[in-house]
This record gives sequence, structure tokens and C-alpha cells, in this order.
Amino acid sequence: MIRTPLRPLARILRAREAGQNPDEIEAENIARREAEMQIRAHRTGEQRLAITASVFVIAFAAVAIKMGMLASAAPAEPRVEGTRQAIYSQRADITDRHGRILATNMQTHALYAHPDQMVDPARAANELARIFPDLRADELLRQFTVPGRRFTWVKPRLSPEQMQAVHDIGEPGLLFGPREMRLYPNGSVASHILGGATFGHQGVHSAEVVGVAGVELFFDERLRDPAADGSVRLSIDLTAQAAMEEVLSNGMRVMNARGAAGVLMDVHTGEVLAMASLPDFDPNDRPRRATGNDPSSSPLFNRALQGQYELGSTFKIFPVAQALDLGLINPNTHINTTTPMRIGSHTVGDYANYGPSLSVTDIIARSSNVGTVRIAQMVGVERQQAFLRSLGFFEPTALEMSEAATGRPIVPQRWPAITAATVSFGHGLAASPLHLAAAYSTIANGGTRVTPTLMAGAAPDRGERVMSDAASGHAVRMLRQVVTRGTARSAEVAGYEVAGKTGTADKPRPGGGYYQNRVVANFAAAFPASDPQYVLIVTLDEPSVNRGGGESRTAGATAVPVAAELVRRLSPILGLRPVDQDALPDIAAPADLALLLARND
Repeated sequence: MIRTPLRPLARILRAREAGQNPDEIEAENIARREAEMQIRAHRTGEQRLAITASVFVIAFAAVAIKMGMLASAAPAEPRVEGTRQAIYSQRADITDRHGRILATNMQTHALYAHPDQMVDPARAANELARIFPDLRADELLRQFTVPGRRFTWVKPRLSPEQMQAVHDIGEPGLLFGPREMRLYPNGSVASHILGGATFGHQGVHSAEVVGVAGVELFFDERLRDPAADGSVRLSIDLTAQAAMEEVLSNGMRVMNARGAAGVLMDVHTGEVLAMASLPDFDPNDRPRRATGNDPSSSPLFNRALQGQYELGSTFKIFPVAQALDLGLINPNTHINTTTPMRIGSHTVGDYANYGPSLSVTDIIARSSNVGTVRIAQMVGVERQQAFLRSLGFFEPTALEMSEAATGRPIVPQRWPAITAATVSFGHGLAASPLHLAAAYSTIANGGTRVTPTLMAGAAPDRGERVMSDAASGHAVRMLRQVVTRGTARSAEVAGYEVAGKTGTADKPRPGGGYYQNRVVANFAAAFPASDPQYVLIVTLDEPSVNRGGGESRTAGATAVPVAAELVRRLSPILGLRPVDQDALPDIAAPADLALLLARND
């Protein structure tokens, strides 16, 4: 830096020559130098302040970023962090055909712990065991005191009351994580259809809800897809479903049955409006799977879909309908019913001797085994198999439930003459009540095969034509005779025309043969008979009721009264108006016919 002299010689000399005071020049230079020093000092101060402010801004920004990262970071969870999968907690609703909620999500909280942050693990374990009786204090304490453990789940979901009780413990190491859980607001109603859901991948701030059975599992991807449009609307009518379960439950108790099943189906579309299996369960608290050899002992077992039963005399309408369609018989054709009937080394008999012959209509009304076998022989084995296959008895139903594939009918591997005979009256081939509902719908709707569905708004099924409309009409009118003067007279409901067929089948033993005192009682009904709209199937597993001073297990005494009450309850729900009582046929029957038909159904 070049410094300017305070008393420059040249300027001093000129000042003296001009008579000026040289000291003024020195003072002027001193003032200029001080001003320059002040300017330099001011600039230096500004630079230092700017540097200091920059350092503070960078430091505070770093602290803020670190705090944000800590606030948004989740506690260590090997399951979630290891999978690196996004958790989609939302799940679409499931509704009935009228939009009423069957399954939805609700906000709840999970409870987890940071053991390394707990002040008093022993007290926390004891208090949690008091709040949650299913938890053990010693097991909780063991989880809380594992060396190096920083995270552990305690409860996957809490009620508001439980959450408050945990909060009152005051333990900083106990924390809550929000999540959505699956809720079934109607409890056990339609439990087997819905199936249930549970948590999949879980994080402390959300949990994936996945289906485990029923339609929840069948439509799992659709229900979990955020891009899916709206809820899944089932064909189920919630009111009809609740009524069916209530009536079946009462009937199961009165008839001392081990289990019960019911199916209500639209004969034209195949829509299932109600399907029940008892005993049932609450999908909000789904029980564990049974570990025994008998799956039917578990409430999770769906008797209507998975139960494979020999359906007894409900099958008798099938060979008759086929023979009508083939032109082999008409409703008034008389068939030899002389009993017993021999087939090789086997005999087939009726409960009572009906005489040398019965008309085809009377064979169905009185449920003659011999007459049915004679008609099946006229049809022939190959055509009999083809007809049953066209009705769906050789394959599982295509119902939109995860369990549908397990409901494969048990079909004989060999089909000799005696097998053809026993199958014609419902023994030797086992199928589910849903199979029976679809087959009866095919007969009732004019002869077009029906595919069962749980989806609402299904168009009328234009499937394969199984029989002519004329044969279908004859078959329905015969089934009406079963109710007006045959084995199902107690199925008559004032104001409604019920057509149907009873079926009582002995239960097979696991090792072969049949039990002597265990049966499956069935009633398959179509109503109103003059223009069938619905098919109703009622199945009771091992019923027994005291009647007339003795014990009765027949379908006419057990399943039929339950079905009659169902028709009485369901018809108004379905919007069916009762017909004029005077237009109904006289249903009176001779007193001796009641005794005659007491067992042969």
C-alpha cells in the first residue's frame, strides 16, 4: 500500500511562496487518512458479520434437517425394512345387493414398545397383563428385557378404552401406531361368505389388510388395489341372509341337529341371495382352523359349499325330468313298483308296498325308490351320467369364493347297474347343497343351466339348455304334488305355492357302510310353483325330533318345517305377494297317507 506523506515537500514549498500556512496541508492529509481507515474498517466488519451469519444459518439448517429425519423415521422393524414393500392400508368395502355395508375399514391403533426407552419394564408388563387378559406378564417382561432389543409388538389393535388404559400407565416406552382394521358391522351374519381378513405387512404407522377366506380372499387383489373403482357389491340380500340364519339356528336347535345349511337362489340369474352354514363364527374374531380329521367339526367349515352329502330322494326328480324330456314317459305313465326289486345280487325296496304300479307323478309324490329306479333304467347309464354332468354334479361350482374349488362332488369311479340305481334316488353320489340349488334352478327356470354367482346384477344365464321347457313344467308340477299331498305337506305356506322334494340319506361311515341312526335331511323347494322365481335348499346334519311319541329323523319331520318357516319369512322380503288362498289346491290328505309316507322320503 502506498502511503501519502502528511507534509509533501512540493506542496509545502508552493504554499510558502503563496503565503499559506503549511500546517493546514498536514491537517488536511491527516483527516483524509482517518476517513480512509474508517471505510476500510467498516468493510472488514461487514464481511465478518456476513461470514458469522452464514455459519449460523448452515448450522441451524443442519440441525433442522436432522430433526426432520428423526421425526419421520420409523422404529427398527426387520419385517418391514427387510421387505421394502409399500404398505397399502386401504381396502374397499363389501356391500350387499342394496348397498348395505357387509365389510368395511375403521381407524384403530396398534401397541408397540421400545424396550430401550422403558423406565420400569416389570410394572409395564404387569399393567398390560391386567388390561389384556390374553397376555402374560412374564412373557411380556421377557420381551422387554431382551438385551439389545429396540422394538417389539404388543397388540395389533386396540379399542379406545384399552388405548386409554395403556396411556394411563405412563410408560414412555409404550407407543401407539395408527392403522386401519377390517370391520364386519353385522357380526356373524354372512360370516362364511365374507370369510375374514387379517393384517399382512405391518408398520407402526399403517398395516396391510389381506383376505384369508371367502370373498375377502377371492377378491383380495381387487379390494386392495388403490386404482380399483368402488366397492364389491354382492348378490346377498342382508335382510334375507339374517332371516335365514335366524330360522336355521332355531330349527337346528329344535331338531337337535349337529349342523345346518341353507341356500336361496334366483332361478333365472343364479344369484345367491342368501347362503348360510351353521355353526358359524364372527369374522371380527375369526377362530383358528380345526386340527382334527373332521373339518366339519369346525365353525369355519362351510356346509353349504364344502359339505359333500348324499342328498337322498331330492335326486329322484332328475331321472324323471330326463325321461320326460326324452319322451320316454309322461306324468300319467304307470311304472311297475312291485317291491322288492332285484338288481344282480342287490335288492331295492320301498318303505311301504305301493302296489303293482304308480303313475310317474305318484312316484315323485310318494317318493318310490323302485319306481325311480325303473325310470332310470329306461334312461340308461350313459345318458344318466351325461344329464347329471350337465346339471353340474361332476365338478365344483364356480362361485366367487376361495373355498369353491374344494367343493368337488364325490362321484363313483365305477358306474355299474346298481350304482345307476342308487344314484337315481340320491345315494352313491355326494354333492353340496349349492350344487343341489343350481340343479333345481335349472329345472325350475325352464331347463336352462344355471351357474351360481355372488355378484349382484347378473344377467339371466343363457347357458346350456338341459331340458325342454315342457319337461321343466311337468317336473315343477310334480314337485308341487309332493307338497300338496306327498311327503312335504308341512311345507305348504298359506298364500304361497311351494313345490319341492324331501330327501333323507343315511350318513356313510368313514370306514365304509352307513350309520344306522345318523342321517342328512334335505328339502329342495321352488316357489312360487306357478312361476318359479327362487329355489330354497335346507339341509340338516343328523337331526332328530320327537314326533308322535317316537323319534323321527326324516326330512319331512325335520327339514320341511324349517323350510316352510323360511318361505314364510323370506317371501315378503323378496317382494312376493301371496296369492288368493281360495285359488290354492286342497292340501288335505288321507289320515293313513301320513303314516304311509312317514319314512319313505
